[in-house]
Amino acid sequence: MKLIGIGKKKTGLFILLALWLAVLVAVIVLTAVKTVSATPRKIPVYAVGTSEKKIALTFNAAWGDETTDGILDILRENGVKATFFFVGDFVGQYPESVKKIVNAGHEAGNHSDKHGDPTRQTFAQITADISACNDKIFALTGIKPVLYRAPSGAYDNNTVEAAESLGMTAIQWSADSIDWKNITPAKMQARILEKVYPGAILLFHLGKENTLQALPGILNSLLADGYEICTVGELLLDGETYVDHNGVQRQAGTQLAQ
Repeated sequence: MKLIGIGKKKTGLFILLALWLAVLVAVIVLTAVKTVSATPRKIPVYAVGTSEKKIALTFNAAWGDETTDGILDILRENGVKATFFFVGDFVGQYPESVKKIVNAGHEAGNHSDKHGDPTRQTFAQITADISACNDKIFALTGIKPVLYRAPSGAYDNNTVEAAESLGMTAIQWSADSIDWKNITPAKMQARILEKVYPGAILLFHLGKENTLQALPGILNSLLADGYEICTVGELLLDGETYVDHNGVQRQAGTQLAQ
């Protein structure tokens, strides 16, 4: 009987201990969740809050350079400057194209060195990747980019903070041409014109024939509508700014976008 009593006491202690451990684990998990949710979400610039009819034209340079000369001709004919986001591998493979673009007065941005997913990389790996691309662009052109666009638009807090730690601004886009899906020039033009508004950032790619065909009509329509087409650097606001929850860069002190 005594042995049975001792067994019951031990069982009761084990149950109490198990309950205590379960409560402790629950508290730890809830604390971790609260900590994560309390961390402010870092958002790149998708667009700029402005009343001026200004928009930025951007090209990602990650694939071939077959359309580079044609794109540059169209931009020159229309008096338009754009921002080109270069992948480091593209810089190494097509140095003459990169120099042509920069020498024509266009802005050089950073699109990573290897076009890997930054959300699968550590903070140190992201900064190393961005820096490697910057080094290649600087060695070739003497320009150190201050704008960074994550590969495939993939980002998290680490991604944005890594760019900021290097004195750079993370840039996305508000109007995607989806030229990489090989849509027709007519559909591309209709898509862009439908999505454009003051402060928008337009996304295209080098090496896409449909972009080369669609670009003249897009630029003509935008210019005829009174838009000033510029680089991202020219579109961004000066002074103290913040990025609201919609990814719109705004002047400090202005009301948060609804």
